[in-house]
Amino acid sequence: MTLNYKNISINYTVKGQGKVLVLLHGFLETIDMWTDFVPELSKTRKVICIDLLGHGKTECLGYIHSMDDMAEAVFAVLKHLQIEEISCVGHSMGGYVALALAEKHPNLVNDLCLMNSTFEADDNERKILRARAAQMATTNYESLVRMSFVNLFAPESKVPFASEIKKALDIGLKTPVQGFIAGHKGMAIRPNRYDVFKSINGKKVIIIGEKDWIVDKELVLKKTKNTDIETVIFSEGHMSHIENKKELSYFLKRFVEK
Repeated sequence: MTLNYKNISINYTVKGQGKVLVLLHGFLETIDMWTDFVPELSKTRKVICIDLLGHGKTECLGYIHSMDDMAEAVFAVLKHLQIEEISCVGHSMGGYVALALAEKHPNLVNDLCLMNSTFEADDNERKILRARAAQMATTNYESLVRMSFVNLFAPESKVPFASEIKKALDIGLKTPVQGFIAGHKGMAIRPNRYDVFKSINGKKVIIIGEKDWIVDKELVLKKTKNTDIETVIFSEGHMSHIENKKELSYFLKRFVEK
Protein backbone atom coordinates (compact mmCIF):
# COMPACT_ATOMS: atom_id res chain seq x y z
CA MET A 1 0.00 0.00 0.00
CA THR A 2 1.10 3.59 -0.52
CA LEU A 3 0.25 6.94 0.99
CA ASN A 4 0.91 10.30 -0.63
CA TYR A 5 2.76 12.45 1.89
CA LYS A 6 4.28 15.85 1.14
CA ASN A 7 4.41 14.95 -2.56
CA ILE A 8 6.24 11.66 -2.01
CA SER A 9 5.01 8.09 -1.70
CA ILE A 10 5.25 6.14 1.58
CA ASN A 11 5.17 2.36 1.27
CA TYR A 12 3.59 0.22 3.98
CA THR A 13 1.86 -3.11 4.59
CA VAL A 14 -0.97 -4.17 6.89
CA LYS A 15 -1.72 -7.74 7.91
CA GLY A 16 -3.95 -9.26 10.56
CA GLN A 17 -6.54 -7.96 12.99
CA GLY A 18 -6.49 -6.81 16.58
CA LYS A 19 -4.36 -4.40 18.54
CA VAL A 20 -1.76 -2.68 16.39
CA LEU A 21 1.90 -3.63 16.27
CA VAL A 22 4.15 -1.34 14.21
CA LEU A 23 7.49 -2.71 13.01
CA LEU A 24 10.14 -0.17 11.96
CA HIS A 25 13.27 -1.29 10.12
CA GLY A 26 16.79 0.05 10.49
CA PHE A 27 19.25 1.92 8.30
CA LEU A 28 19.86 0.29 4.87
CA GLU A 29 16.89 -1.98 5.51
CA THR A 30 13.27 -2.18 4.36
CA ILE A 31 10.03 -3.77 5.50
CA ASP A 32 11.43 -6.99 4.02
CA MET A 33 13.43 -7.56 7.21
CA TRP A 34 10.17 -8.48 8.97
CA THR A 35 8.92 -10.96 6.36
CA ASP A 36 9.59 -14.09 8.39
CA PHE A 37 8.03 -12.66 11.58
CA VAL A 38 4.79 -11.13 10.31
CA PRO A 39 2.85 -14.37 9.64
CA GLU A 40 3.05 -15.48 13.27
CA LEU A 41 2.60 -12.01 14.79
CA SER A 42 -0.40 -11.22 12.60
CA LYS A 43 -2.32 -14.16 14.07
CA THR A 44 -3.09 -12.02 17.11
CA ARG A 45 -2.22 -8.47 16.04
CA LYS A 46 -2.74 -6.02 13.21
CA VAL A 47 0.86 -5.72 12.04
CA ILE A 48 1.94 -2.61 10.16
CA CYS A 49 5.35 -2.38 8.49
CA ILE A 50 6.50 0.94 7.02
CA ASP A 51 9.40 1.79 4.72
CA LEU A 52 11.07 4.80 6.35
CA LEU A 53 12.07 7.90 4.39
CA GLY A 54 14.66 7.18 1.70
CA HIS A 55 14.43 3.41 2.16
CA GLY A 56 12.68 0.65 0.26
CA LYS A 57 9.82 2.01 -1.81
CA THR A 58 9.46 5.21 0.20
CA GLU A 59 11.00 8.24 -1.44
CA CYS A 60 13.31 10.90 -0.01
CA LEU A 61 12.13 14.25 1.34
CA GLY A 62 15.52 15.97 1.38
CA TYR A 63 19.19 15.53 2.24
CA ILE A 64 18.58 15.39 5.98
CA HIS A 65 15.94 13.02 7.32
CA SER A 66 15.77 13.76 11.04
CA MET A 67 14.25 11.11 13.27
CA ASP A 68 11.38 13.54 13.79
CA ASP A 69 10.85 13.76 10.03
CA MET A 70 10.71 9.98 9.82
CA ALA A 71 8.39 9.79 12.83
CA GLU A 72 5.97 12.24 11.25
CA ALA A 73 5.90 10.13 8.09
CA VAL A 74 5.06 7.08 10.24
CA PHE A 75 2.39 9.08 12.05
CA ALA A 76 0.86 10.11 8.72
CA VAL A 77 0.35 6.44 7.85
CA LEU A 78 -1.20 5.68 11.24
CA LYS A 79 -3.47 8.71 11.04
CA HIS A 80 -4.54 7.63 7.55
CA LEU A 81 -5.44 4.21 8.97
CA GLN A 82 -7.27 5.86 11.91
CA ILE A 83 -5.02 4.22 14.49
CA GLU A 84 -4.73 5.86 17.90
CA GLU A 85 -2.69 3.37 19.95
CA ILE A 86 0.19 1.08 19.06
CA SER A 87 2.88 -1.21 20.32
CA CYS A 88 6.12 -0.74 18.42
CA VAL A 89 9.37 -2.56 17.69
CA GLY A 90 12.15 -0.53 16.09
CA HIS A 91 15.39 -2.02 14.83
CA SER A 92 18.44 0.26 15.17
CA MET A 93 17.45 3.48 13.36
CA GLY A 94 13.84 2.32 13.60
CA GLY A 95 14.20 2.51 17.37
CA TYR A 96 15.37 6.11 17.12
CA VAL A 97 12.31 6.87 14.99
CA ALA A 98 10.02 5.12 17.47
CA LEU A 99 11.38 7.26 20.31
CA ALA A 100 10.79 10.43 18.28
CA LEU A 101 7.25 9.21 17.59
CA ALA A 102 6.66 8.58 21.30
CA GLU A 103 7.95 12.06 22.17
CA LYS A 104 5.83 13.84 19.57
CA HIS A 105 2.71 11.73 20.23
CA PRO A 106 2.93 10.51 23.84
CA ASN A 107 -0.54 8.95 23.90
CA LEU A 108 0.16 6.87 20.80
CA VAL A 109 2.92 4.46 21.85
CA ASN A 110 1.84 2.07 24.61
CA ASP A 111 4.70 -0.46 24.42
CA LEU A 112 8.13 -0.05 22.85
CA CYS A 113 10.98 -2.41 22.08
CA LEU A 114 14.31 -0.91 21.04
CA MET A 115 15.85 -3.77 19.07
CA ASN A 116 19.63 -3.39 18.75
CA SER A 117 18.96 0.28 19.38
CA THR A 118 19.39 2.85 22.13
CA PHE A 119 17.92 5.96 23.70
CA GLU A 120 21.38 7.59 23.71
CA ALA A 121 22.43 10.31 21.27
CA ASP A 122 25.51 9.92 19.09
CA ASP A 123 28.75 10.83 20.79
CA ASN A 124 31.22 13.10 18.98
CA GLU A 125 33.19 10.20 17.55
CA ARG A 126 30.08 8.65 16.01
CA LYS A 127 29.02 12.02 14.60
CA ILE A 128 32.41 12.37 12.90
CA LEU A 129 32.09 8.87 11.42
CA ARG A 130 28.64 9.67 10.08
CA ALA A 131 29.82 12.90 8.48
CA ARG A 132 32.71 11.04 6.87
CA ALA A 133 30.39 8.32 5.57
CA ALA A 134 28.00 10.90 4.11
CA GLN A 135 30.90 12.50 2.26
CA MET A 136 32.28 9.16 1.00
CA ALA A 137 28.84 8.17 -0.27
CA THR A 138 29.09 10.72 -3.06
CA THR A 139 32.16 9.06 -4.60
CA ASN A 140 32.44 5.42 -3.52
CA TYR A 141 28.95 4.37 -2.55
CA GLU A 142 28.85 0.61 -3.21
CA SER A 143 32.11 -0.12 -1.41
CA LEU A 144 31.02 2.04 1.51
CA VAL A 145 27.70 0.21 1.88
CA ARG A 146 29.37 -3.19 1.65
CA MET A 147 31.91 -2.27 4.32
CA SER A 148 29.30 -0.68 6.59
CA PHE A 149 26.91 -3.59 6.26
CA VAL A 150 29.30 -6.46 6.91
CA ASN A 151 30.53 -4.78 10.11
CA LEU A 152 27.02 -5.05 11.56
CA PHE A 153 27.43 -8.79 12.07
CA ALA A 154 29.43 -10.68 14.66
CA PRO A 155 32.54 -12.29 13.06
CA GLU A 156 31.18 -15.74 13.87
CA SER A 157 27.97 -15.04 11.95
CA LYS A 158 29.52 -14.36 8.56
CA VAL A 159 29.90 -17.99 7.46
CA PRO A 160 26.74 -19.69 8.83
CA PHE A 161 24.53 -16.80 7.70
CA ALA A 162 26.32 -16.01 4.43
CA SER A 163 23.23 -16.39 2.23
CA GLU A 164 21.02 -14.32 4.54
CA ILE A 165 23.69 -11.63 4.77
CA LYS A 166 24.01 -11.49 0.97
CA LYS A 167 20.24 -11.13 0.58
CA ALA A 168 20.11 -8.32 3.15
CA LEU A 169 23.13 -6.61 1.57
CA ASP A 170 21.51 -6.72 -1.86
CA ILE A 171 18.52 -4.91 -0.38
CA GLY A 172 20.80 -2.41 1.35
CA LEU A 173 22.61 -1.63 -1.89
CA LYS A 174 19.31 -0.52 -3.40
CA THR A 175 19.08 2.31 -0.89
CA PRO A 176 19.58 5.52 -2.90
CA VAL A 177 22.62 7.66 -2.15
CA GLN A 178 20.34 10.47 -1.06
CA GLY A 179 18.60 8.15 1.41
CA PHE A 180 21.97 7.04 2.80
CA ILE A 181 23.21 10.60 3.29
CA ALA A 182 19.91 11.89 4.70
CA GLY A 183 19.66 8.99 7.14
CA HIS A 184 23.19 9.42 8.48
CA LYS A 185 22.76 13.16 8.90
CA GLY A 186 19.42 12.64 10.62
CA MET A 187 20.79 10.10 13.08
CA ALA A 188 23.72 12.37 13.92
CA ILE A 189 21.45 15.16 15.17
CA ARG A 190 19.05 13.08 17.22
CA PRO A 191 18.88 13.98 20.94
CA ASN A 192 19.12 11.70 23.95
CA ARG A 193 15.62 10.32 24.58
CA TYR A 194 16.16 8.37 27.79
CA ASP A 195 13.41 10.32 29.58
CA VAL A 196 11.03 9.72 26.68
CA PHE A 197 11.64 5.99 26.90
CA LYS A 198 11.19 5.94 30.68
CA SER A 199 7.88 7.80 30.39
CA ILE A 200 6.18 5.13 28.28
CA ASN A 201 3.49 3.51 30.42
CA GLY A 202 3.53 0.00 28.96
CA LYS A 203 6.29 -2.48 28.23
CA LYS A 204 9.74 -1.02 27.68
CA VAL A 205 12.39 -3.42 26.38
CA ILE A 206 15.87 -3.09 24.91
CA ILE A 207 17.38 -5.98 22.96
CA ILE A 208 21.17 -5.97 22.97
CA GLY A 209 23.55 -8.11 20.95
CA GLU A 210 26.45 -9.36 23.04
CA LYS A 211 28.84 -8.71 20.12
CA ASP A 212 27.16 -5.55 18.86
CA TRP A 213 29.73 -2.73 18.70
CA ILE A 214 27.15 -0.11 17.74
CA VAL A 215 25.10 -0.18 20.95
CA ASP A 216 27.01 0.51 24.17
CA LYS A 217 25.83 -2.48 26.20
CA GLU A 218 27.46 -1.46 29.47
CA LEU A 219 26.03 2.05 29.31
CA VAL A 220 22.54 0.77 28.53
CA LEU A 221 22.68 -1.75 31.37
CA LYS A 222 23.88 0.94 33.76
CA LYS A 223 21.14 3.39 32.75
CA THR A 224 18.36 0.77 32.95
CA LYS A 225 19.41 -0.82 36.25
CA ASN A 226 16.71 -0.53 38.92
CA THR A 227 14.14 0.74 36.40
CA ASP A 228 11.11 -0.93 34.83
CA ILE A 229 12.98 -1.17 31.51
CA GLU A 230 13.63 -4.80 30.59
CA THR A 231 16.91 -5.71 28.90
CA VAL A 232 17.29 -8.82 26.75
CA ILE A 233 20.75 -9.92 25.64
CA PHE A 234 21.22 -12.10 22.56
CA SER A 235 24.47 -13.89 21.82
CA GLU A 236 25.51 -12.27 18.52
CA GLY A 237 25.72 -8.87 16.80
CA HIS A 238 23.59 -5.97 15.60
CA MET A 239 21.36 -7.95 13.25
CA SER A 240 19.31 -10.03 15.65
CA HIS A 241 16.63 -10.79 13.05
CA ILE A 242 19.28 -12.78 11.16
CA GLU A 243 21.82 -13.83 13.78
CA ASN A 244 19.38 -14.68 16.59
CA LYS A 245 16.24 -15.32 14.59
CA LYS A 246 14.76 -18.06 16.78
CA GLU A 247 15.35 -16.14 19.98
CA LEU A 248 13.89 -12.97 18.47
CA SER A 249 10.83 -14.80 17.20
CA TYR A 250 10.18 -16.18 20.67
CA PHE A 251 10.70 -12.75 22.24
CA LEU A 252 8.35 -10.96 19.81
CA LYS A 253 5.55 -13.41 20.50
CA ARG A 254 6.02 -12.77 24.22
CA PHE A 255 6.21 -9.00 23.67
CA VAL A 256 2.75 -8.84 22.08
CA GLU A 257 1.11 -10.93 24.79
CA LYS A 258 -1.00 -9.02 27.30
